[in-house]
Amino acid sequence: MKQKFDVIQSRCVPVKADNIDTDQIIPARFLKETTRDECFYGDNLFCDWRYNADGSPKPGFPLNNPAYSGCILVTGRNFGSGSSREHAAWAIAGYGFRVVVAASFADIHRLNELNNFVLPVSVSEDFLAELHSCIEADPATELRVDLPGECVTNLKTGRSEHFPIGEYKKYCLMNALDDIDFLLSNKNAIEQFESGRKQD
Repeated sequence: MKQKFDVIQSRCVPVKADNIDTDQIIPARFLKETTRDECFYGDNLFCDWRYNADGSPKPGFPLNNPAYSGCILVTGRNFGSGSSREHAAWAIAGYGFRVVVAASFADIHRLNELNNFVLPVSVSEDFLAELHSCIEADPATELRVDLPGECVTNLKTGRSEHFPIGEYKKYCLMNALDDIDFLLSNKNAIEQFESGRKQD
């Protein structure tokens, strides 16, 4: 979903686990689907953790806990490891998450999130542990994610950390541009450059 990023302030949904791979985010059986319907993949995010075999919600899973809400997913280390399936990022975006906070991300999944207008925010393990503790103690804990300033703040404690993001993807997120949109927005400059090359 193409939405401009600026500053996002929201409550969080914690899925406190390390090494969550893409098969856990969206199981392989959903890869044969040809739809890009965001609701379909969002409804099946963390499917095997979230639902019983009969399709009923598992009450102990955070996405089924009404105490947790918001557009920020808070998880652990090495998020999105495993296969390179873009469906995992589709599912995260389709559920409505706009930010994923983790200690680290698998490289391909991190890029897939960025390409689907989900912001991956890498923080220190100490910051992440504090955030999980705050959410556990008070599900109303809010996080402020400032993309222009590349800064994330736990509003419960006031603690902030810088998070890295490349200038190109930062620009695209702030202007709601995918890679093709970016090229089209520079069409005149590209044509002018090509015209100059032909004259040479």
